[in-house]
Amino acid sequence: MLRIAIVDPSDPTRETLRSQLLGVDSIWLESECARYEFFVDVIAQSVPDLVIVVMDTDRTKALSTITSLAGSYPDLAILAISSDHQSLLQALQRGAKYFLTQPTSLEDLLGMLRRAQVELGLAAPGVGVSVGGQHHAQVISFLGSRGGVGCTSLAVNLAASLASDPNNSVVLLDLDMALGDADISLDLMPHHTLADLAMNIERLDMNFLKRSMVRHEPTGLNLLSHPLQINDVGVVNEEHLARILSLLRISYSHLILDLSKSLTPIDLAGLRHSDHVLLVGQLELASLRNVVRLLLALSQEAELADRVRVVMNRVGSDYAEGDISLKKAEETIGKPIFWQVPNDSKAVRQARVDGLAWIQAAPKCRAQQSVLALAQALNGKAVSAPPPAANAGGSGLFRRLIGR
Repeated sequence: MLRIAIVDPSDPTRETLRSQLLGVDSIWLESECARYEFFVDVIAQSVPDLVIVVMDTDRTKALSTITSLAGSYPDLAILAISSDHQSLLQALQRGAKYFLTQPTSLEDLLGMLRRAQVELGLAAPGVGVSVGGQHHAQVISFLGSRGGVGCTSLAVNLAASLASDPNNSVVLLDLDMALGDADISLDLMPHHTLADLAMNIERLDMNFLKRSMVRHEPTGLNLLSHPLQINDVGVVNEEHLARILSLLRISYSHLILDLSKSLTPIDLAGLRHSDHVLLVGQLELASLRNVVRLLLALSQEAELADRVRVVMNRVGSDYAEGDISLKKAEETIGKPIFWQVPNDSKAVRQARVDGLAWIQAAPKCRAQQSVLALAQALNGKAVSAPPPAANAGGSGLFRRLIGR
C-alpha cells in the first residue's frame, strides 16, 4: 500500500487528483492540503511514502515547500506536477524525485505511482512483469482453435484460480463480443459491460472501471463482460480496448482475455497487448488444422509469434483424441505443446451446470490441478512437466493433413 499526501491550492485540480487516487486499491490517501505553507506541518503529523506537490498556483511557494520537505525528510519520495517545464526542472534540483507535466493523464499518473511503489519496495512480490521501468499486470489471452474446445472454460478457471490467491488481483475480460458466456460459467449477472465503457470513454477513470465490473465473491475475480445487447457489439473498438487495458494493467496483477474465434480487430488488439497467448486445441483433426492456420497467421507479427503457446485440452478423451497422438500433433504444428489439460469431463460438466469455478466445485480434480500448475508456469515458477506424449499413431486422414 502506497501512502500519499497531496498539496494543491486549486480546488478543481485537487479534487480531480483525489478522485483518481481513491479509485486505486494499492493507494491510501493519507492527507490533503490546500496551502503550501501548512503542508510541512501536515506531513510532520504522519509522514507518508510519497507526497504530490501540484505547483501551478504559486510556483515560488511550491518550490519552497519541496526544499523544506527534502531537507527534513531525505527519504521521502516527492512527485512534482506542473505545466511549466522550467519549474519541474527546479523542483528536481530542490529534491523532487518524480515529475509529471500538467495536464496529467490518469495512465501517466498511475504509471508513475506504480514505478514509485516498485522503487520503494512496496509493490506486491511477483506481481506482473516489468515494462519500461514500470510494473504492469501480466496479460494472458486465450484463443480457441474452434468452438467447443474449452477455451472459455480454461480462461475462466485460470482467472478464478489466480484470483483465489490473496496476493493477486485479477480481471477477466470477455472479448467474445457477440456470443461470450464467461458470465454464465460463474453464474454472474453483469449490469454494466464493455459497451458502457466505450460509450463513456472520455470520462473513463478507475472508479468508473470498477463500477462496471461484476465481482465473483467466492474467488475475488472481477469480470468485465461483453455487451449484453448484440446491437451494441460494434460500439467497442480497438482504441477503447487499448485505453481500458492501459488502466487495468497498472492497478491489477493479472488480466485474462477470453477472445472470440474470429480474429476480429478487437481480438488482434487484445493479442498485441498480451504477454502470453494460449492457443487452445484438442487432439482431433479440425482443431489441429486450425491450430496450424492460426500459428501461421500469428507468425506474421514477429513479437506476437514469440508469445504464442499451444495448450491441448481434454487430453485422454477417446472422443477427442481418436488415434492422433501428442507426438504427431507436435510434428504437424511444428511447435512443442506447452501444456496439456487432462480430460475430466464429469467434474467439468457438473461445475458448468452449477455455475461454479472448478476451484469451488472440484478443487482436487485433475483439470483444476493442471490449471493451477499452468498458472505457476506462466508466472515463471518451476512445476512438473506435463505427461509425455502417448503413442505415435495417426489415421489416414490425419496423415494427409501432415502431408499438405
